[in-house]
Amino acid sequence: MTASPELPFLSKQSIGRDTRLCLSLSARPGNAGSRLHNTLYGLLGLDYVYKSFAPTDLAGAIAGVRALSVRGCAISMPFKEAVIPMLDALEPSALAIDSVNTIVNDDGKLTGYNTDYVAVRDLIERSGLDPATPFVLRGSGGMAKAVTAALRDAGFAQGTIVARNAKAGPALAAQYGFAWSPELPEPGAGLLVNVTPLGMEGAEADTLAFPEAHIAASTLAFDVVAQPARTPFIKAAQAAGKSAVTGAQVIVLQAIEQFVLYTGIRPDEDAIAQAVTFVHGPEVARLLKNAV
Repeated sequence: MTASPELPFLSKQSIGRDTRLCLSLSARPGNAGSRLHNTLYGLLGLDYVYKSFAPTDLAGAIAGVRALSVRGCAISMPFKEAVIPMLDALEPSALAIDSVNTIVNDDGKLTGYNTDYVAVRDLIERSGLDPATPFVLRGSGGMAKAVTAALRDAGFAQGTIVARNAKAGPALAAQYGFAWSPELPEPGAGLLVNVTPLGMEGAEADTLAFPEAHIAASTLAFDVVAQPARTPFIKAAQAAGKSAVTGAQVIVLQAIEQFVLYTGIRPDEDAIAQAVTFVHGPEVARLLKNAV
């Protein structure tokens, strides 16, 4: 992707000794995070640069973050738990789920955060859904942990974790005080949450995460799948007149929280809209309009 005429600032004129470096560590790095951060740096005139890496030595990479005064570091799978012993402190968002997706370096002190948890919690709160509403959540992986913890901390007490993994599913449900089932219960839950790859671009792109009967009985559909922005689940929920929260909202809002942690600056809605439009396109920007 090249810079559009409306965003000439994306051409970095110089990188000097005072430029702050932020980076991401992932087994399979993408470009969206780097582009979003760098676009916002340009919009706000900040002397920062963001670059993605695929480390073969996690401990060495984290030692480099500390030794080279790298300001911030995003952490993706499969490093979110493995990185914890290498840090000096954990902020409550990371402690809540024992998982780190963001590191902030303050003069050599490395603190772990989890902005996935923060983004999900904020989106749940902004939905206005009554915490007394029963929910069904499909999935038992790392992101499911962040969403389940956010639901519990938002006051939701009636929930079922649906996961066929007979070890991870019951463990996740027990950790946060919810029920577990290997199969979907009968329709009736007001909140449906998909934290599986169902509906993601690829082999399962056409798969509906919840049957139409469950969607019809619900109030809010929440999908963490970010690509496409409107999964079959989200499309079906919106067609049925239900409220929806998308994975595109989650992925952008968690990145904005990282940006704030690194720079100390919260971009205004206009700057976020410009950056999101440039990186993800106008549809995602529209989805985010009421979520920032």
